[in-house]
Amino acid sequence: MHIRDIFARHPTTFSFEFFPPKSADAAEVLYQAILELQTLRPSYVSVTYGAGGSTRELTHDLVVRLKEQTPMDPVPHLTCVGHTQDEINAILTRYALAGVSNILALGGDLPRSMPDHDRAKDAFRYAAQLVAHIKAFNNSHAHPDKRGFGICVAGYPEGHPGTPNRVREMDYLKAKVDAGADWICTQLFFDNRDFYDFRDRCTLAGINVPIVAGIMPVSSIKGMLSMADMALGARLPAPLLRAINRTPGDPDSVRRVGVHWATEQCRDLLDNNVRGIHFYTLNKSTATREIYTTLGVRLAD
Repeated sequence: MHIRDIFARHPTTFSFEFFPPKSADAAEVLYQAILELQTLRPSYVSVTYGAGGSTRELTHDLVVRLKEQTPMDPVPHLTCVGHTQDEINAILTRYALAGVSNILALGGDLPRSMPDHDRAKDAFRYAAQLVAHIKAFNNSHAHPDKRGFGICVAGYPEGHPGTPNRVREMDYLKAKVDAGADWICTQLFFDNRDFYDFRDRCTLAGINVPIVAGIMPVSSIKGMLSMADMALGARLPAPLLRAINRTPGDPDSVRRVGVHWATEQCRDLLDNNVRGIHFYTLNKSTATREIYTTLGVRLAD
C-alpha cells in the first residue's frame, strides 16, 4: 500500500524495522519474530540494507518474501554507497515488479569492509539525489501504481553527525523533501524534547510532510553502547542512565528499565500528536509487544 494511503488510513502509524539474517539460524529467529509482530498489524515494516553487497541480496529476498507471504507492507532501505545508476534501476524495477510500494532512500555510510571505496564512482553521493532519481523512475510509469514508489528519508532529532551546522542541516533535509520525499522517519532518540524541537524546526523550515519518531528500547548495557554506535552518537539522558545504574546490571533488570522508558516515550509522543512511531526491533518481538500491550494500541482494520 502506498504510504499516502497508509497515512490516510491510520491517524497514527506504528511500524517496525528488521535487518536481514546472516545465517539459517538467524533467519528462523527473525521469521518467528515477524510472525509474532504480524499479529500487531503494523502499518508497514522496513528492512535495512548493507552497503558493498554485504546483505543486499538478503534485503531483496526478505523484502519480496514479506510482500508475498505476509500481509505486511515492506519498505526496503536503499543507499547510494557502491551503486551505479543501472544497479539502482535494476533494484527499483525488481521491487516494482514485486508490487513493493515504498522505499526508504538513504545516502548511506561507507562500511568497514570498503575502506578504500571511491565515492566518485557511485551514481549518487547524497540522499536528495537518490530521491530525485526515484521520483524520475516513478514518472517513467515503471511501477504498477501510477504514483510510483512512496519515498521516505531519514531525519536526525539530535543532529546529523556529518553536518555540525544545524541550520544548514535543515536545508539539506528540506532538499530531500523538495526532491520528492513523502515522509520522514527519524533516527532513534531517548529524550522526546529533542524530537519536539526537531519537529518545530522542520515546520519553521517549511517541511510539511509527516514525521515518524524512531524508538528503540534499551535491552542490555552492551546493547545500549551498540545503539549509540549505530546511531552515530545518540545521547542517553541522565535519568535513563540513573535508572539503569539502579539495577543489579543483569539483562532482565536492564531490559525492564528499557521497556519502561520506551513505553513512557511512546505515551508522551502519542499525547503530543506524533504522526507515527517506528520501532527498531533488532529482529526481536518481545519488547515491542510489551509496549503495545501497555499502550493499548489498536490499529484500524
